[in-house]
Amino acid sequence: MKKKKRIFSIVYIAVCFLFFYVPILVTMVFSFNESKSLTHFTGFSMRWYEQLVNDSEIMSAVYVSVSIAVLATVISTILGTLTAIGLSKQRRILKESILNVNNLPIMNPDIVTAIGLMILFSSMHITKGYITMLMAHVIFCTPYVITSVYPKVRKLDDSLANAAMDLGATPFQTLVKVIIPCIKPGIYAGILLAFTMSFDDFVISYFVTGNGVQNISIIVYNMTKRTNPTINALSTIVILVILIALVLGNVIPAVVTRRKKKKLSRLEVQQNTAE
Repeated sequence: MKKKKRIFSIVYIAVCFLFFYVPILVTMVFSFNESKSLTHFTGFSMRWYEQLVNDSEIMSAVYVSVSIAVLATVISTILGTLTAIGLSKQRRILKESILNVNNLPIMNPDIVTAIGLMILFSSMHITKGYITMLMAHVIFCTPYVITSVYPKVRKLDDSLANAAMDLGATPFQTLVKVIIPCIKPGIYAGILLAFTMSFDDFVISYFVTGNGVQNISIIVYNMTKRTNPTINALSTIVILVILIALVLGNVIPAVVTRRKKKKLSRLEVQQNTAE
């Protein structure tokens, strides 16, 4: 009975993986297709990548996506981290109220957030374009950063910051040299979430953009209206960028942790030899 359940679970997981990842692999393979066919592979070619690089509209969209993702990640990480640290010092009622409000943008469907931001910018007579897209990305990325950082802040021992202040550190030095190093895993997770959420966002970006400003998601949406194999090349690059971000997000914290453990072990060895 246990063997049957184990086999069924393995088959089920395998089917789920095939369902999710085979279309992505097919897209990547057909990005190197020589012909325009999206169903028949005729031969290996890099023509669609060359066409992608030579297309000024697509390259402009890549610049918009990357620049907005980087800026939104930096701004939302700073705002989210400082907010999470500030919340840990507040009263319970205020803390829980703000956290519940913070969860609303995460739980809301993207279309609701998009329409709300579009109405907000229109009512404030803000011209829609690059700035409104950046503001929108910061707005919907910050709650994810707070959600990632706050659990690490809660586990932080308050006596560490108090001890640093007693030893003569300024509040800024305490923040940079004591608090932030202790909550780095949460900050890394927030950075990864914010970047991926911003880089591949479509719905919110589509509603708040204007004046010909398009990111990669909007370009891909427009390209699906006609048969254009360049979409496969563009999608492959987007997949690789997100994959690299995920790998770095998992590898960097692991490397930092290993280095810390090695340093601690060396210090212990030195202390033992000195004694």
